Amino acid sequence: QVQLVESGGGLVQAGGSLRLSCAASGRTFSSYTVGWFRQAPGKERAFVAAISWSGENTYYGDSVKGRFTISRDNAQNTVYLQMNSLKPEDTAVYYCAARPARTWTIAIVTPQNNYAYWGQGTQVTVSS
Repeated sequence: QVQLVESGGGLVQAGGSLRLSCAASGRTFSSYTVGWFRQAPGKERAFVAAISWSGENTYYGDSVKGRFTISRDNAQNTVYLQMNSLKPEDTAVYYCAARPARTWTIAIVTPQNNYAYWGQGTQVTVSS
């Protein structure tokens, strides 16, 4: 069992930056693939980024490529999402999720249904 807690959300002006953190409990977290998803008002939850258990592999949704960076510190049981050049359309509740498997393919790490554990979410609001 893994518990995930997101932090770092807030209000920022367009063009600004935020760093989200996803802190996990559990000794085996370092073996988990972790993803970030977001849900804007009135929209379905969407994939943002994912990182493999070792950190060697990462993948990003098209809308955030080149602006967001996902990373992890397994010694601290924490995954980060550095968000730069934020836009108003990035406004959403951001969730981290973990799946207890090392398998890495884009078809597996992008669907939210493949993740077993979810955090409560953190609000990111980007003003224009």
